[in-house]
Amino acid sequence: MTVSQVARDGGTIAYEVHGSGPLVVLAHGMGENRAAFRHLTPRLVTAGYRVAPVDVRGHGDSSPHWPTYAPEQVGGDLLAVVRALGGGPATLVGSSSSAAAVVFAAAEAPELVSGIVQVSPFVGTPKPNPLMRVAQAAVLRSPRLFGLFHRTLFPCGRPADDAAYRRELVAKLRGRMAAVRGVVAPADPHWTARAPEVRRPVLVLMGTKDPDFPDPGAEARAARRLFAVAEARMIADSGHYPHADQPDATAADLVDFLAVTAGA
Repeated sequence: MTVSQVARDGGTIAYEVHGSGPLVVLAHGMGENRAAFRHLTPRLVTAGYRVAPVDVRGHGDSSPHWPTYAPEQVGGDLLAVVRALGGGPATLVGSSSSAAAVVFAAAEAPELVSGIVQVSPFVGTPKPNPLMRVAQAAVLRSPRLFGLFHRTLFPCGRPADDAAYRRELVAKLRGRMAAVRGVVAPADPHWTARAPEVRRPVLVLMGTKDPDFPDPGAEARAARRLFAVAEARMIADSGHYPHADQPDATAADLVDFLAVTAGA
């Protein structure tokens, strides 16, 4: 598949395009790359959508070094992809750290966005204990340790190709760990401050066994309540990446939502 690039102030953003129909732009989480959606993309294409998985700035085949990795700027990158693909409007899907970026995009340019999907969003700022802070600091500096950490986010079972994907993930992170740290750095404003401005439909998706949250259902409901028009759905027997460990169920919920946003 051909990799396309869109220029931004500070570098270029890489993306692919698959299929035809209403546009859906997919943005992965911290440390991953567009291959995170390798199982979801073909399912959405089969359902009749034009799907563009993006490498978030600093990741994958996008430029490695940027002055900022704040979600507000990542949201601008996603809008640049939408403009490069004809101006949409598009449904934006953001996983984990990118769940913040799609909120900024929808608030800034509602004419380019028909709806947003937050997959495993962080409503509050995580507050790890001292031991976890030390472990996190090590993980955010080592591609190999990040790969080991990534395994823990699949408590209900990993995709059959997970080992191969993770080897590629670790290889692509070499020389890019500053971007990973930048993605999780505190940002002002936080996405929750902009959520009330979003007037497009919102879907929050969360795995029932997501290990990043003490109560995944409560986190999903907290996210839903921040928006004017939103619903939250739980993916059974799924961890932090439901599009990877439960792609059929995730695609089914997305297709239901896209039936609404594609006509918006």
